[in-house]
Amino acid sequence: MAQREHDLVLFGATGFTGALTAEYLARNAPDHARWALAGRNQGKLEQLRDRLGRINPKAKDLPLLIADVTDAASLAKVAAATKVVITTVGPYLHHGEPLVAACAEAGTDYVDLTGEPEFVDRMYLAHHGRATETGARIVHACGFDSIPYDLGVYYTVQQLGTQQFGMGEPISIDGVVRTNASFSGGTFASALTAFSRLGPMRRVAKDRRAVEPREAKVHLPVGVPHYHGPAGVWAIPLPTVDPQIVGRSAAALRYAPDFTYREFLGVSRLPTALAFGAGAAGLVGAAQVPPLRKWLQGKNKPGDGPSEERRAKSRFSVTFYAKTPQSRLVTEVSGGDPGYDETAKMLSESALCLAFDDLPATAGQVTTATAMGSALVDRLVKAGITFRTRS
Repeated sequence: MAQREHDLVLFGATGFTGALTAEYLARNAPDHARWALAGRNQGKLEQLRDRLGRINPKAKDLPLLIADVTDAASLAKVAAATKVVITTVGPYLHHGEPLVAACAEAGTDYVDLTGEPEFVDRMYLAHHGRATETGARIVHACGFDSIPYDLGVYYTVQQLGTQQFGMGEPISIDGVVRTNASFSGGTFASALTAFSRLGPMRRVAKDRRAVEPREAKVHLPVGVPHYHGPAGVWAIPLPTVDPQIVGRSAAALRYAPDFTYREFLGVSRLPTALAFGAGAAGLVGAAQVPPLRKWLQGKNKPGDGPSEERRAKSRFSVTFYAKTPQSRLVTEVSGGDPGYDETAKMLSESALCLAFDDLPATAGQVTTATAMGSALVDRLVKAGITFRTRS
């Protein structure tokens, strides 16, 4: 690994989120970092490199690698040339597996932005074993899905004072997210894909449970819409990948002998909660009908995203309400625009953490908490994301 040409390569750099990630790296990657841009369009890569050069003159000489998800040989060359690959090319269920396979084979660390549970489970079944053999760390969901939740719960368990994970009392945590952000075409496309494949998603999750070892009791109840008294909001269950990611960290790190996590969207007014629930149900229903799904995809295409002005006004917070038989604790993770600016930050810092930090020895498909834990929390705090205990 030390002999490789690059420390990290950003694949899909010319897309909306990819370009934001490239800009973050141009501003924040250490001077000694050897990084490169990868994609299928030479001209677009050159245009992006020129723009990055105006942000940081050192970026004007970034290497450009031509690679395509339909060309396995090109992906193998990218994986063999670097320590870490960042990919923003989704929907991952359609485009993601060839790069995961290349990284698992080459022993190359991998980070992505997926929020697609079926993709995560399929990659575990297909490539976890080989990645474990080669030493590759395959880390999915390194953006708003699912870093605030995974690392937020990790931080909360630390603050509870159970220094030896798995040796203390049962822990139950509710995560309540609030945000005013809008979402991109890529995020919308991934959600539609997931909603249209509820049957296959359940089947592959069952297949994973049959082979994945679990050494701790972990409960991830969906919950029901209700008024959440401690949070003072109406709480709506969220059909996201986050609870599964949190649960895998809880099992791997043994947060407690018995651990429960639920996740909700928090809204202030009951009519808003009812409207959101009706809209989500309508979207799930429409995703089952191919003509409607195609029409919806055309309304919000991958590559589209909110303006810089809109992103500047966006915020998020995730509040964690933790309880054990002996104690109660409230913590919070918060930041700016979650879907883009903060996601580019989280993704970049995850890759830099894998490339440069002294981390626990892990391999195979692992979570951010398992692979990076406190090192990534420290990086994100320095980058402006808040982790705090509330009084």
